[in-house]
Amino acid sequence: MPVPHDIAAETELWNSYAESAFDPAAEPVFRWTQYKDHGPGPELLGTPSTALEIGCGTGRAAAYLALHGVQTTGLDLSPVMVKKLTERWSSTNATFVQGEVLEHLAATEDTYDAIYSIFGCAWFADPGRLFPLVRARLNPGGVFAFSQPPAIPGAYGPQGMYKGGFAGPAMFTYRYSFRPAVWKRLLLRAGFETAEAEILGPRDPGHIGTLLVTAHA
Repeated sequence: MPVPHDIAAETELWNSYAESAFDPAAEPVFRWTQYKDHGPGPELLGTPSTALEIGCGTGRAAAYLALHGVQTTGLDLSPVMVKKLTERWSSTNATFVQGEVLEHLAATEDTYDAIYSIFGCAWFADPGRLFPLVRARLNPGGVFAFSQPPAIPGAYGPQGMYKGGFAGPAMFTYRYSFRPAVWKRLLLRAGFETAEAEILGPRDPGHIGTLLVTAHA
């Protein structure tokens, strides 16, 4: 069943995240996994001329693509984060916009060669609503790719997540977890021509892997 996302409350949560997570000294970098120098890089997107990152966080991946000649837009729910990104990455020609992903994709007429999410909106938006909107905004042959932690065995679907510890103001959002085969099925159902989903193993045995998903329009 759909869960009741409170966008105003989630915006407050991500504003709080922006204040703690943004590092103005960080350099542009593009990696899909949570581990440095591990796994594939931007080659999964092919050779796009235009790209949209949904839930762009600190903006480092969008800045990296922009520096390598891709006309890149980063979308984030937090106005605090977007302000920081616009100031920090102004020299890269990346563009950053504030908005809720489902509303933004439904309203915009822009299309892209690649849309991607690195531990971003694809983890926090209902895929039944998100994937058809992404598909509609991709150019023919375009790529949609995203990464996030894999599902905990036996825990699938929307799951609540509190910010920080379990004391203080109740700031929370919802994230979505499924087995790789289910992600693939959801993408094909949304109209993608092909879809692949795998769990990329970590370097160290017993550590958390990375769900990596790619689909083509």
